[in-house]
Amino acid sequence: RYAGAMLAPYCEEEAAEALIRDLGVRSIALWSQTLPGFQPMGSLVIAQPRDRGELERWSRMTIGHARLDAKQLAELEPDLAERFSQALFYEGEAHLNTPRVLDLMLEAVRKAGVAIAFGSTELPAHDLVIDCRGLAARDDLPRLRGVRGERAVIRTREISLSRPVRLLHPRFPIYVVPWGEGKYLIGATQIESEETGPATVRSALELFSTAYGLHPAFGEAEILDLSAGVRPAFPDNKPAIVVRQDHIYINGLFRHGFLLAPALAELVAEYVEKGVTHPEVFS
Repeated sequence: RYAGAMLAPYCEEEAAEALIRDLGVRSIALWSQTLPGFQPMGSLVIAQPRDRGELERWSRMTIGHARLDAKQLAELEPDLAERFSQALFYEGEAHLNTPRVLDLMLEAVRKAGVAIAFGSTELPAHDLVIDCRGLAARDDLPRLRGVRGERAVIRTREISLSRPVRLLHPRFPIYVVPWGEGKYLIGATQIESEETGPATVRSALELFSTAYGLHPAFGEAEILDLSAGVRPAFPDNKPAIVVRQDHIYINGLFRHGFLLAPALAELVAEYVEKGVTHPEVFS
């Protein structure tokens, strides 16, 4: 529920392996097939003039983008027209409204006849357990670690964006994701810590100053939520499907939960139905 739900497989290649990109591309196709109203809008990567070198580096490290000039950027996002002269446009990327998607998934599972018990640790009689508990599974998966992330949700009618915009900075690229009805998610920090407490003043300053740098209108936005969560990750920051007798663990999705979940679910279904494994993710 803390996720920004950016579906950005090409952008993630800046710091991740091609496996993340390939699984992410498949996941976007699966979201398109299963999620009502899903409409990929692409994503933008921009930088302030003083950080232009970061934009060039990002362009070299990733694929799937087109370089835009100021006029082309204005056609996609008019409110950014006079503030940035260049951008990278990743047409094949997308984003989700996290609360809406979680509600839709819960409704779909219930309609399929699945019994749901929140807050219970008792396993019913079973032939197979598929474990997706994140850090709660660390007793069984001791290589897991937690990576803290903080994000904010704001609301303003003074600016309108149609797609995620990532503003590059040498220390912390921050993204702004439109959630509709004037709401935007700003995220997210990445801190090697398992602290689950509230967001810190330092992180809040980083998030809000970056949004303000994207457009001053964000300075008048209402703060709806400022919170923190902890992502489950393995040492290599890659996901893993671990099979142990009657248990299948899906874990270590790091900051790529919504990006990778559909593709990993498809691989698990293929294993359960046909016994097929893929060595790049199965262990």
